Amino acid sequence: MTTHTHPVYAKLESLNITLPEVATPAAAYLPFVRTGNLIFLSGHLAKRDGQVIVGQLGGAVTTEQGKAAARLIAIDLMGTLHAALGDLGQVKRIVKVMSLVNSTGSFTEHHLVTNGCSELLVEVFGDAGKHARSAFGVAQIPMGACVEIELVAEVA
Repeated sequence: MTTHTHPVYAKLESLNITLPEVATPAAAYLPFVRTGNLIFLSGHLAKRDGQVIVGQLGGAVTTEQGKAAARLIAIDLMGTLHAALGDLGQVKRIVKVMSLVNSTGSFTEHHLVTNGCSELLVEVFGDAGKHARSAFGVAQIPMGACVEIELVAEVA
């Protein structure tokens, strides 16, 4: 990664976070689309060491494990933003996060799972990381992933 001086990169370094390369789309879509001053990031699946984290919340996956998976997605999302913009200093605001949680019908802690992503975005971007959000429980996610999250950001 090219050396960047924006405080966001110092924060990532202090958290021992290395931004990943953009994943190749698994189907017929783009990883991001920019229109005007908005950039829309496609849904990112929870992955650890390149492998999809599978399972259902309320089943084999606990809320804390789901929250940790959502945090990993936030790192992937920031990696995609970096690749799209060349510099995270161009992010003016994280506008919206939408989270899909693979969950049983009785699971009700989708918001707590999604906090794994939201809390890291605020930690890294400060006030510019505060965003509107939706969190949904769904019957299944591609490849059996436990969580999928997409993001919209305003950029300079």
